[in-house]
Amino acid sequence: MEVVKELLERSHRLGADPRNTNYAGGNTSAKGAAPDPVTGEDVELLWVKGSGGDLGTLKESGLAVLRLDRLRALVNVYPGVEREDEMVAAFDYCLHGKGGAAPSIDTAMHGLVEAAHVDHLHPDAGIALATAADGEELTRRVFGDRVVWVPWRRPGFQLGLDIAAIKEANPQAIGCILGGHGITAWGATAQECESRSLEIIRAAEAYLAEHGRPDPFGSVIYETLPEAERHARAAALFPHLRGLASTDLRVVGHYTDTPEVLDFVSRAEHPRLAALGTSCPDHFLRTKVAPLVLDLPPDASLEQAVERLRELHTAYRADYTAYYDRNATPDSPPMRGADPAIVLVPGVGMFSFGKDKQTARVAGEFYVNAINVMRGAESVSTYAPIPESEKFRIEYWELEEAKLRRMPKPKTLATRVALVTGGGSGIGAATARRLAAEGACVVVADRDVAAAEKVAAEIGAAAYRVSDVAVAVAVDVTSEDQVAAAVRAGVLAFGGVDLVVNNAGLSLSRALLETTLDDWDLQHDVMARGSFLVARETARVLIDQGLGGDIVYISSKNAVFAGPNNVAYGAAKADQAHQVRLLAAELGPHGIRVNGINPDGVVRGSGIFASGWGANRAAVYGVEEEKLGEFYAQRTLLKREVLPEHVAAAVFALTGDDLTHTTGLHIPVDAGVAAAFLR
Repeated sequence: MEVVKELLERSHRLGADPRNTNYAGGNTSAKGAAPDPVTGEDVELLWVKGSGGDLGTLKESGLAVLRLDRLRALVNVYPGVEREDEMVAAFDYCLHGKGGAAPSIDTAMHGLVEAAHVDHLHPDAGIALATAADGEELTRRVFGDRVVWVPWRRPGFQLGLDIAAIKEANPQAIGCILGGHGITAWGATAQECESRSLEIIRAAEAYLAEHGRPDPFGSVIYETLPEAERHARAAALFPHLRGLASTDLRVVGHYTDTPEVLDFVSRAEHPRLAALGTSCPDHFLRTKVAPLVLDLPPDASLEQAVERLRELHTAYRADYTAYYDRNATPDSPPMRGADPAIVLVPGVGMFSFGKDKQTARVAGEFYVNAINVMRGAESVSTYAPIPESEKFRIEYWELEEAKLRRMPKPKTLATRVALVTGGGSGIGAATARRLAAEGACVVVADRDVAAAEKVAAEIGAAAYRVSDVAVAVAVDVTSEDQVAAAVRAGVLAFGGVDLVVNNAGLSLSRALLETTLDDWDLQHDVMARGSFLVARETARVLIDQGLGGDIVYISSKNAVFAGPNNVAYGAAKADQAHQVRLLAAELGPHGIRVNGINPDGVVRGSGIFASGWGANRAAVYGVEEEKLGEFYAQRTLLKREVLPEHVAAAVFALTGDDLTHTTGLHIPVDAGVAAAFLR
């Protein structure tokens, strides 16, 4: 239908510009007629963005569709503001046909306002006016009587009634500023509504730019570290911060060092403003009521910073618990955790946390919105967010709690960060894909960065952003510096590392007398030295996090089986196998489990076999190379060919929820080679 097409196009244009609204923030609607499927007669309908959708990517399936006559008839049974939450359930009785997406709490606003098209948005400039101490006067000053001030009211049925009454009483108005919240605009056509929304936003921006003082956050008290030094410091702090933020529930992290953030944390007023918290409901639902702020200069030692962060975290948890206790009623949902979602570090930037990478990233984006709001409000007035009690009413809203209960159960490896070496092909690629499928964020590390990027892109194809699920890093595991850099990159991407797969390898098939010193060194440099370097660098992160973790070595049947013409490869694999035992013993007190997998005959999809090893082994065994996999299968007890996916399944078995008390183990994945049975 044309009305739906226009609504989606308008939503996409508005949602594509972050100046207009934040991610998943705000909603749009349109009214029109469509045939009733029972009577065939036209009925008046409301199409409105459903709960949880994003304007920039909104699809027709994301719209709730309601009968307008039934929605407006709810006014007659409205029990009053004290019971307005009951009206959300009543929306289900107004749905047209299957109804589309679940109606959001703002549905009443769109349905009750007498206009064919309505936009409700959360622009930074609009919220700056809405959170200014004299926001009502500023609204008159900026817009005259063209835009009307609406005092703060929690989103819901009563707010819809309020705005409908204000529009009726002010026929000259094109919209309103919602105190502490955002803006709403309306129009007779989709074009008029969009134009009015943009008029309000751009006028607010222009007023702030013209009349706002240039230094609303005060003077600079902390210098920003240069980029390389800043990122190194962030990578060093991140595991400690993630461990603290995971005290109640394990989380994934996101790091932000945009100019807005770096400027805010460098200024004298940022501690005061941060303590006031955010205001717009969309903001603090994702960022919590206030961030944790480190109160040390960026040149403080790492040890000092970590110790101070631990002290501040303890205080934060106590303060948050007190905030909950002050405001909770017998009907309030239980406290969801007392750890911060946002941590601000002067000179370094912002660290945000959530149940997955997207949630952590979006929390950070919302706090950038909050910084912009504070800047605007402070530049022309004083930032005055909604009262604490109102923040609590929304953060612990039963409607939000019900939304959380409807979410699917997290996958087994959700909130886990995996680093897989040799992840660009073969066993490594299959392992990266399997771990991601089980919910992990994956760092795909490979010397061939193009191959790693391809695997990461495949893993992240269904995500809003590929980097929310997987990132590729280039690494030659024989290089101490490159391994350290790859681990730092993984930490900066996701906040830390929980699951390490030492898979990078290569193989040369040579008899003893044909094996050169270079052959020997290459095999041991990649597998023995490389595994050691990766284990050492990731163990630093695992220990700093204090969350336990897993290191898995992809060793080989040849670690215990004396195969022909295989001295360098077999010896290097035996080295890896014993590293498993040594590290299991050493890292166990930190809750870090170290296990190994001994595959054999993984021909199809294997980078090692494709690089010449397959031809050499085929020659040793006197079979055609393309039949090598069949040959290996026939010599096993199960007569089955081993594929990269079978090894990946073993990695998951070791690192999922079922073998939590197992360490120092080697699992054969060889379809049964009796000569390689472990004794």
